[in-house]
Amino acid sequence: MQDAFGRKIEYLRLSVTDLCNYRCVYCMSAAGVCKKARSEILSLEELAEIGAAAVRCGVKKIRLTGGEPLLRPGIVSLCRMLRAVEGLEELTLTTNGSLLPAMAKELRSAGVDRLNVSVDSLDSTRFRSITRRGTLADVQRGLAAAREAGFENTKLNVVLLGGINDDEIRDFAALTKDTDYCVRFIELMPMGVCAAWPRERFLSAQAVLTAVPELEMIGGDGVAELYRVPGSRGTVGLIRAMSGCFCARCNRIRVTADGKLKPCLHSAAEFPLRGKHGAALEQAIREAAARKPAGHRLTQCECSETPRAMNEIGG
Repeated sequence: MQDAFGRKIEYLRLSVTDLCNYRCVYCMSAAGVCKKARSEILSLEELAEIGAAAVRCGVKKIRLTGGEPLLRPGIVSLCRMLRAVEGLEELTLTTNGSLLPAMAKELRSAGVDRLNVSVDSLDSTRFRSITRRGTLADVQRGLAAAREAGFENTKLNVVLLGGINDDEIRDFAALTKDTDYCVRFIELMPMGVCAAWPRERFLSAQAVLTAVPELEMIGGDGVAELYRVPGSRGTVGLIRAMSGCFCARCNRIRVTADGKLKPCLHSAAEFPLRGKHGAALEQAIREAAARKPAGHRLTQCECSETPRAMNEIGG
């Protein structure tokens, strides 16, 4: 499956819920989101059907997202359904980690290959302030449970927040010394509640190279630049969502929990998939993917065009 610009679309981010047990300051308001009726959200069977159709169209990797995907009842069953899809090469999941202590083993046995865990501070007080609800101890227990369950090469997602967590860059990089973690620093994007934040909050990933000058570039992984501190077991990734546009090599599409395909995270364009089946569903996926724009118009001075918050799209 290709878009109009010849990019091969092989990666689907499939949101299973827009709900979350955190209220991260850059993602949603303190009040959270208006809960949709159950009938508005794709069923497990619909999610599995869309995932299977996407694979038949050429998708090789599916990432389950939210909100917080582990809040979705039946998430382990959905993982089993997707893992059984012929041709799917990789099934991954992004989580805040708080529910992993009870679910890591089940997810691993259901066929999830790898985890991304979001953690924006290693200071418990600051972590609570950023998430408004979470505790760092819960995430640490979740990471331990993931290791015990057999998950390897877990990615730790750190949103760079100027004046908030930039003094922790070296501490995060140090986590890679004796673990196989890939600590990925992600530039904050002006969308949703943080679109009107002051400019100093939007920190360039160059700050990581300044804070940890010993980092050596070792290649890339999708949209991430990969580095390693000499002698370390793990890696450091930089995702330059603002300072270095990677649209030309973007190979992903997204499906929201209410069944809309978004060819681009920052575009307002959405294409309904719900109610379509078989060849009609595949055609809808191909046609929507073909409408993927050449790139977003996101700059330090222009906000995202999508009317949805990140938790409504899928991280």
